[in-house]
Amino acid sequence: MEVNGKLEHTYISTLENKKDKEMKIIQFIDSKIIFVLGLFLITFTSCERHLSDEAEFATHATTAEIFIDGFEGGLDYFPFGGSFLEAFSVDTDESYTGEASMRFDIPSFGVGFGGATFPSTAPRDLSGYDALTFWAKASKGADINEIGFGIDGNGSKYQVTASNLAISTKWTKYIVPIPDPKKLIEHIGMFWYAEGAENENDEGGYSFWIDDLQFEKLGTIAQPRPAILNGEEITEQAFNGGTVNLADRGLTQTFNLGSGANQTVSVAPSYFTFNSTDVDVARVSELGVVSIVGNGTATITATLNGVKALGSLTIETIGSFDFAPTPTLASSSVISIFSDAYTNIPVDFFNGFWEPFQTTLSADFTLNNNNILGYTNFNFVGHQFSSPTVDATEKSTLHINMYIPAEIPADLDFLITIKDFGPDKADGGGDDTTQQVFFYAEDFEAYTWATLEIPITMVNKNNIGQIIYENINNPTTSSIESFYLDNIYFHN
Repeated sequence: MEVNGKLEHTYISTLENKKDKEMKIIQFIDSKIIFVLGLFLITFTSCERHLSDEAEFATHATTAEIFIDGFEGGLDYFPFGGSFLEAFSVDTDESYTGEASMRFDIPSFGVGFGGATFPSTAPRDLSGYDALTFWAKASKGADINEIGFGIDGNGSKYQVTASNLAISTKWTKYIVPIPDPKKLIEHIGMFWYAEGAENENDEGGYSFWIDDLQFEKLGTIAQPRPAILNGEEITEQAFNGGTVNLADRGLTQTFNLGSGANQTVSVAPSYFTFNSTDVDVARVSELGVVSIVGNGTATITATLNGVKALGSLTIETIGSFDFAPTPTLASSSVISIFSDAYTNIPVDFFNGFWEPFQTTLSADFTLNNNNILGYTNFNFVGHQFSSPTVDATEKSTLHINMYIPAEIPADLDFLITIKDFGPDKADGGGDDTTQQVFFYAEDFEAYTWATLEIPITMVNKNNIGQIIYENINNPTTSSIESFYLDNIYFHN
């Protein structure tokens, strides 16, 4: 191990100048959104009974409009946990048509974000439409980090997300296609968004407006091209008894719009029909969770609305799994980032997907209720925890358990960077400090958990917000392709 050596080989050389929309401060994960209001509970009940030939099924309203000078058909408003609660208002001074629009005021960089869902008060049948449409403009050119429909507080089975939606100062019509309309026969989640200020220079934040928000049958949504794993054919080794979650691994649908442009959206697993070539090895649930049930090899593919999806996941089981050593420190002496042994702090992400340089993909899995972070196609990856940052003033050490499922390259250079965000508690801004630690081949053993204990020597450590892992040898043959992490915590 070498501390603070080879400073010229840092991820900062490729990332520090990237202060764009990929690094917005948005503190939520789609599958873990926390609503400020605890009243948003939707319960559906059913019972099994014999139906007569004259039985009629209940139908739901087909109301397409969401906001046309006001809310249509009965809607609620629920801000996301940690968001700016006053971001949304109805503006009677600005509109595309009529007399009012939806206004969203995004706070300045580092202060917070705007985010909320707008659910219907009763289910609607949207199977007759093919897109969510709206007109929008902004106080200045920007892009909306995430916007779409389907977050309903009841599993969000049919969530759809359009990312980095470019918006200008002129009213423009936007289209978010429905991947498979027949799935939406009793739909609740009409609309949602999440957006943060563009960068640290965006001191005043900005505003954007949405009008004529509704579902439509355009008839021009064509040429569907669904994909899983971003359309790639990936082979991974997995352990018997484990699970692999496909939900956050590149599930998309691309359509050609009437304008000739292509629109790609991220979609929930429930839109897909998954298939396994050997259900005695791997089975896939409706929610995209692959369960490893036996030894052997199985390939997971999918279709969406009858169209075969690009991409596949081939699972090769490699027997049982040895877990990382169970931590024994008292919880009072630990600040845990990721561990089943402790209560973890809020984490923005475990994989920042920092474009355009990062190639690392997530391959997290669960075995016997033990959660493991997994990474493949590795060059660098990072964890971020900004709300709050970590005050490690009273902590002396960062503990990490790491497992490399391959032979160890003889000239391995593996860099871990700890980054303190400084007094502004935000990444960038000129007040950040870092500490770097190198690990080499002798610090690891193939197919065995390594325990990495890193003394925290940096002067400023009261606003730690990132841990970065970098493969210095990449892309040479001396690099490592994948690894697992567990028990990441600061301690005395």
